[in-house]
Amino acid sequence: MIIIKKISKEEAWELRHIVMWPDKDFDYIKLENDDLGIHFGLFKANLLISVISLFITEEKCQFRKFATLQQEQGKGYGSTLLDYVIMEAKKRGLKRIWCNARMNKVNFYKKFDLQETTAHFIKGGKSYVIMEKNL
Repeated sequence: MIIIKKISKEEAWELRHIVMWPDKDFDYIKLENDDLGIHFGLFKANLLISVISLFITEEKCQFRKFATLQQEQGKGYGSTLLDYVIMEAKKRGLKRIWCNARMNKVNFYKKFDLQETTAHFIKGGKSYVIMEKNL
């Protein structure tokens, strides 16, 4: 059984570290404004397998630190969670959603109608592009 619910930032941190930056110090995956975020988790049989954090500013929001356990990737769980967050943003009346997408994940985000912008950058040796969608 799949359940999506709000989680604590600490729960999100655990999965972020395992999936995104296992070779970095634990504090590397924390965000300065994590206290301001809404953190969501997707649970399968009571096991947290995917997380995403939503940060709202005025009429737009950014999702960050989207991570799914490696062994659960490619099974639709991340897609289910991202669909949920996009619907949550719409329910809140937000006008735009955006993210810093790793370049190797651009095609994944395009499935959700997010469009690449001209803004690119490198962080931690990884290449990113800002992608966005009007809601």
